[in-house]
Amino acid sequence: MFSKGCEYAIRAAIYIASKSEYDTKISLTEIASEIGAPIPFTAKILHKLSKGRIVESIKGPNGGFSINNQSISKVNLTQIVEAIDGKSVFEECSLGFKMCNDVKPCPVHHKYKEIRHTFKIMMETTSLAEMSIGIKSNQTYLKQTEFLPPC
Repeated sequence: MFSKGCEYAIRAAIYIASKSEYDTKISLTEIASEIGAPIPFTAKILHKLSKGRIVESIKGPNGGFSINNQSISKVNLTQIVEAIDGKSVFEECSLGFKMCNDVKPCPVHHKYKEIRHTFKIMMETTSLAEMSIGIKSNQTYLKQTEFLPPC
């Protein structure tokens, strides 16, 4: 559903949010390690998140990435997805047709339209603050460290 970059971007933003309450800047290396992503790829993702004003980037020896504490509760998952992948995941046909709509639907259009709408609402109403709670309490994780059966 999401590109690999978008998956990593969501993970990175959640990780940064979980650490930002301590008013610290998190290094690129730490973020990449904690989300299980290659450093160069993480750098590109964080650049896009910074450009989209989701994370703050400070250069220099005391620099790193952070998210303003007030923004953590305002930034939702939709904003992250749109910064990396655009709006296509919320708008395009599930079978990839360019001209799929209510007038000329693909075989799964009407069922998928409902799912896509529910998914979009969930993404719009889920904040980074909400997602970071599980990380802070060690109830959720951002990278797989051992083999676990699929969800």
